[in-house]
Amino acid sequence: MSKQPDPARRSERSRQAILDAARELVSEVGYAKLSIEAIAARAGVGKQTIYRWWRSKGAVVFDAFLALSQDGDSIALPDTGDIEADLKTVMRATVAEFADPQFEAPIRALNTEIISDPELAAHYREKLAGPVDEAKKARLRSAQQAGQIAADADLDLALELLYAPLFQRWLHRSGPLTPEYADALVDLALKALRPD
Repeated sequence: MSKQPDPARRSERSRQAILDAARELVSEVGYAKLSIEAIAARAGVGKQTIYRWWRSKGAVVFDAFLALSQDGDSIALPDTGDIEADLKTVMRATVAEFADPQFEAPIRALNTEIISDPELAAHYREKLAGPVDEAKKARLRSAQQAGQIAADADLDLALELLYAPLFQRWLHRSGPLTPEYADALVDLALKALRPD
């Protein structure tokens, strides 16, 4: 008796091939030149297969990026008890990620699409930005409880103090993204956040 192919496995292989193709192509040709046809050809699937799962190339790129960002574990920042050291570790990793061409091209593509697609922006906040921000705030709350950050510090604003300058430098390509830059951002933010 011959074994029938498992459609679920075949579907997951196709889905992964599409996500890999989208990541590769956005890095190679950029978002503007990326097309569903090219993704389908690279993945070895039909366009209809892509449209069955995603409504636009932006949605495919988002899921490709989301897949890179997930490692199967819940999101948690390091908590050694030293908020300065922990934030520097996280910010250095963030700077390295934004400087990595494998991540940089999909991140830029995703941001381009989010600007003009409110539905995708909401999906991004729900699936990626929101959970990551909550993990960051959990670490900051731990620092508040330890007296390393002012008890009345606005944690949403604290995240903006840390990440907005990095994002602006990356977006405008206005300066290098280095470990030293990451450390300087942490030092400056902690000056504002430490208890009096």
